[in-house]
Amino acid sequence: MTIADKSVVGIQYTLKDDSGKEIDSSSKEEPLVYLHGCGNIIPGLEEALLGKDIDDKVNVTVAPEKGYGEKQEEMMGKVPINAFEGMGELIVGMRFDAEGADGHRQMVVIEEIGEEEVTINGNHPLAGETLHFDVTIESIRAATEEELSHGHVHASGGCGHNH
Repeated sequence: MTIADKSVVGIQYTLKDDSGKEIDSSSKEEPLVYLHGCGNIIPGLEEALLGKDIDDKVNVTVAPEKGYGEKQEEMMGKVPINAFEGMGELIVGMRFDAEGADGHRQMVVIEEIGEEEVTINGNHPLAGETLHFDVTIESIRAATEEELSHGHVHASGGCGHNH
């Protein structure tokens, strides 16, 4: 069986940036398991794994437009420092959940702390980065009807939410 849409795929991976620095990797005991063709992983990696088989080893370079996108200036901004009252000590790199202008919740990170303003960034931390993956395919199986209807993989016993 090869990887196709509607496959449940288990992979071991290491992710590095352009300088070769490791950014992330799967646990050797627990592979990353995802539903192929449902947008559960970034598009560039999903495209590169299509048609691969168990035990295949794949080296993939993913440009920002097929990864987490380019950095968007409109996702960055300055907020009055008094908006953070009651949050304790502010630290560059601190992440928190915020409500955007459109009412949607998003994760933002503090980029800079000034006397009167705090610069925040709502871009994904890997936006604008070229990503380098080393992947080994560990498992492939057909998705269940429930997994397909929910759009993600379920552990044994279901996923624990109602749809």
